[in-house]
Amino acid sequence: MTVRLKKGFFHREVDVTARDLVGKILVHRLPDGTLLKERIAETEAYGGEEDLACHASKGRTKRTEILYGESGVIYVYLCYGMHWMMNVVTGEKDHPQGVLIRAGKEHYGPAKLTRYLQIDGSFNGQDICSSPDIWIEDDGYRPEIRTAPRVGIDYAGEYWKNVNRRFIAV
Repeated sequence: MTVRLKKGFFHREVDVTARDLVGKILVHRLPDGTLLKERIAETEAYGGEEDLACHASKGRTKRTEILYGESGVIYVYLCYGMHWMMNVVTGEKDHPQGVLIRAGKEHYGPAKLTRYLQIDGSFNGQDICSSPDIWIEDDGYRPEIRTAPRVGIDYAGEYWKNVNRRFIAV
């Protein structure tokens, strides 16, 4: 039996949510009714203003305001001016944290995943728990998971670039 994830799933600490998202299925319903699906194979956790790799490390800005909001809201941003990256806000309101959906089973890399699922900036701010167009399902699959440092965050300093906050299905 497949169930849609509810708000309570995301209303937890970012590392717990990031680990538990691995193996779930991200679904996008296109305007013609077609369902694009991808099993999540890798996530990264970004936790709060103290995490120098998190966009919120610079404080509240127009760009990061969503991270300070309700859990279960989608945070999509453009990377290098050409790649859409999809995150889901987790935890308590006013404590910015989010999970980057880094890879799918078939589409490895956050940009390849969003390109396949046709996710762009128009999804920024949508509630993944109530949207009729995008959601995450749990079909009971529980992969073995390993951890590793996050990717592409050398700017964050030695500690933050090396902390194991990437969760990968093996």
